[in-house]
Amino acid sequence: MMGRAQETRVLDLQIHNLRDWTSDRHHIVDDAPFGGGPGMVMKPEPIFAAVESLQTEASTVVLMTPQGRRFDQSMAQEFSTRKHLIIICGHYEGVDHRIIEQLVNVEISIGDYVLTNGAIAAVVFVDAIVRLLPGVLGHEQSASDDSFAGGLLEGPQYTRPAEFRGWKVPEILLSGHHAEIAAWRKREAEQRTRQNRPDLLG
Repeated sequence: MMGRAQETRVLDLQIHNLRDWTSDRHHIVDDAPFGGGPGMVMKPEPIFAAVESLQTEASTVVLMTPQGRRFDQSMAQEFSTRKHLIIICGHYEGVDHRIIEQLVNVEISIGDYVLTNGAIAAVVFVDAIVRLLPGVLGHEQSASDDSFAGGLLEGPQYTRPAEFRGWKVPEILLSGHHAEIAAWRKREAEQRTRQNRPDLLG
């Protein structure tokens, strides 16, 4: 999907190396934290230089960090309408806080766990957004039927054969009665959500 989006010019995706914006001989992008402690902190100079050289009036600067707002489908929908995203991938013990205070528009976390680096989270963030862009998915209704799109998990799906090892597809799905099928799918989605993610039901 990412490739299709770029081929059709729906998406212009560019990956940048922060070391290209360093001014020292060794292209250093991190340093020890003031006040002591383990690990390294990403330096402000190359990040400010990179963002300021790429930024336009339409840019939204995003930092991928465990300390950010938890990413969900409604946020993916919101970001899919933005013209230009600059995504900073947190690393090590994080970034110099002046980057967050002066440069970043929103901090995003993809979940309550820690990854090796923010590039992994950025891939998840970008993929969730790109699939919502017009023309990216093969069928426009696919995105609206996804889990979380309507506040519920998606219900069960079946395909051929209608019977496998004695296990049959629910008769309603073979009936051709579209209104009844839609009602069945809604009930099943509610049940699946109640079982697996009751928190979504409030």
